[in-house]
Amino acid sequence: MNGERALPARRASLPIALLALLVPVFVALGVWQVQRLAWKEALIARVDAATQAAPLPVSRLPSGSLDALAYRRVTLQGRFDPAGTTLVTGTSALGSGYWVLVPLRTEQGRAYFVNRGFVPVGSKVADQRRRVGLSQGQGQGQGQGQGQGQVTVIGLLRLTEPHGTLLRANRPALDRWYARDIAAIAAKRGVQADPRLFIDAQGLVPPSSDPAEPVPGLTVIAFPNNHLGYALTWFTMALLCAGLAVVLWRRRS
Repeated sequence: MNGERALPARRASLPIALLALLVPVFVALGVWQVQRLAWKEALIARVDAATQAAPLPVSRLPSGSLDALAYRRVTLQGRFDPAGTTLVTGTSALGSGYWVLVPLRTEQGRAYFVNRGFVPVGSKVADQRRRVGLSQGQGQGQGQGQGQGQVTVIGLLRLTEPHGTLLRANRPALDRWYARDIAAIAAKRGVQADPRLFIDAQGLVPPSSDPAEPVPGLTVIAFPNNHLGYALTWFTMALLCAGLAVVLWRRRS
């Protein structure tokens, strides 16, 4: 008789123990999401301040990591190199198409890739190179105050994208680009550019009068922030497990 009573008690102990083990696991996950929430809110605040700050000259960028300067407003002046023009597949508020990356050389001899903006599906790299060349010609025609063919770019500092995407890796041999991997693009074009960054142009001075020019200022700045909901979910799971463990304990007793 005692053996028959002990058997159900042992069976009840297993789910109680399992529930008791799940409680700290769910609590730890909830705490982790709270920490992630604080980190994400700080990131959003930092990026918002960076996009509104006065433009920082690219010449003043540090030589090391630029992670803390992502989306910082920057400015630089130089001449575009049409031969380095590259189309990178992407999407924007205007639909599917390409980002037009072009190296810009400063007076100090340094080169930085600038994302001049977005063009629709069907655009050809040869056409974009021609437009860059024409815009440089317009700059030469003005040639006052800024130097022959020079432009001033104001934009957002973006970090290079060396890993691409999981399903669509860059194919340099075929000149097909799905991520803005500056080191790989520069190597393909034979350009010695800063491999750490590219600049999303918000505006050019002087502006182009060509209506078919790439559309600038379409940088997508979105940081999903669902961590509070995740934290509440994990804490609720912990409470449910704890409550169910108590109920089973009482029934066993």
